[in-house]
Amino acid sequence: MSAQPEEPPEELVPRPDLAFPSLRAALARVAPARLPEMLADRDVQFTRATESGSFEPIKGFQLKWATVIEMKRRRDLDQRMEAAQHIIHTLDRDAPEWRAAMDEVRNVYNEARRAVTGG
Repeated sequence: MSAQPEEPPEELVPRPDLAFPSLRAALARVAPARLPEMLADRDVQFTRATESGSFEPIKGFQLKWATVIEMKRRRDLDQRMEAAQHIIHTLDRDAPEWRAAMDEVRNVYNEARRAVTGG
C-alpha cells in the first residue's frame, strides 16, 4: 500500500517576491488592516538604511513582511497561529497549555520563515 501524497496547503494568494510593491499588494489581500504598520515600518527601515549606508535594514524589512504574509496567505498556518494566540491571550502563563501555545507560535513562524527563505 502506498502512502497518499500530502495535499499542498491552501493558499489565499501566490507567494509574492520580495519587491516592496509585491509585498504591499499581497498584504493588501491577506491582511489589509496591517498596511499602515507595514508602511510605517518601511519608512523606519529605509531611513536606517540611508543613515547606515547598508541594505541590511531593507533586507530585514523584506524578510519580516514576507514571513507575515506567508503566515496569512496559507490557511493552515493562519489557523494554527490564531488558535495558539487565542490560548496565549486567554490562559494563565502558568498553564502548560500556555507554554505549548507559545511553542506553536514559534513553530508556525519558523515554518513560514523557511518557506520564504527556501531553507
